[in-house]
Amino acid sequence: MTRQTTDTILMVRPAHFGFNAQTAANNAFQTNDESVSPEAVQRRAVEEFDDFVSRLRDAGVQVIVVEDTTEPVKPDAVFPNNWVTLHDNGQVITYPMYAPNRQLERREDVIAMLAKQFHVGERIHLEGWEARQQYLEGTGSMILDRPYKLVYACVSPRTHLEALHEFCRLIGYTSVAFRAVDANGQEIYHTNVMMALGETLAVICLDAIANAAERAHVEAQLKATGKAIIAISHEQMASFAGNMLQVRNKSSETILVMSEQAYQSLDSSQIAEIAKHTKILFSPIPTIETFGGGSARCMMAEVFLPAAG
Repeated sequence: MTRQTTDTILMVRPAHFGFNAQTAANNAFQTNDESVSPEAVQRRAVEEFDDFVSRLRDAGVQVIVVEDTTEPVKPDAVFPNNWVTLHDNGQVITYPMYAPNRQLERREDVIAMLAKQFHVGERIHLEGWEARQQYLEGTGSMILDRPYKLVYACVSPRTHLEALHEFCRLIGYTSVAFRAVDANGQEIYHTNVMMALGETLAVICLDAIANAAERAHVEAQLKATGKAIIAISHEQMASFAGNMLQVRNKSSETILVMSEQAYQSLDSSQIAEIAKHTKILFSPIPTIETFGGGSARCMMAEVFLPAAG
């Protein structure tokens, strides 16, 4: 059976991190603090990134760091999980992105670099959907239950049903689609800010799924696949408590990775429940969260590709 977690992740060290006006229209998590200079924002983001990578490596997680290219300018390059997924059968899939300056993040040189170390087989290009203004932003849009071949997705301007169904058709997954809103009633832009899925647990803001039937369907699917549900509030979701990723270390221990803000938003009972299932690792990334509107999970693209040779 396909494993839900990997011990190898890909991260992109930013060259021009900053507030992205092109994504702000439908990302309510972004804030532009104009009292901080762009240079200071970039410097702090790199410091947070490097510290995060160090903590992951110290915990025994293999991290492949790729340097962002200086040109063209890509303010969200630190979030590679949106443009590529790397599967255990060798498939590499690239995705249609909503913002034109995020479309520039797709890099064939990165895939070529990975092909020197891993087996890269079938290449699936979904970016053609951009011409139809249909988007599907990788594991931002989709939460994959790999062993059960399910994909959870909240429909939004970044996650279109037609593109989602094409993804499912191509790789043999079944979609669990729903609509979700934040505390102000705005559509949640990415599924991975409201929901994280581990091997035996799911952290999810069920309150965000306004439709009772859709909410019940999501709960039923999670329970049917043996997941303990840890419910978070809208307020905790706003602190990125839904934006987590479970990984493995060299000792094959599972670790639920999150930001310091996300960890601090959890109450003691939630932390205790998570600890029954997995270790916890957190890192402070306030600049990346504030200006980028994304958190720890967004910064990690999972590498499931088999070794080369």
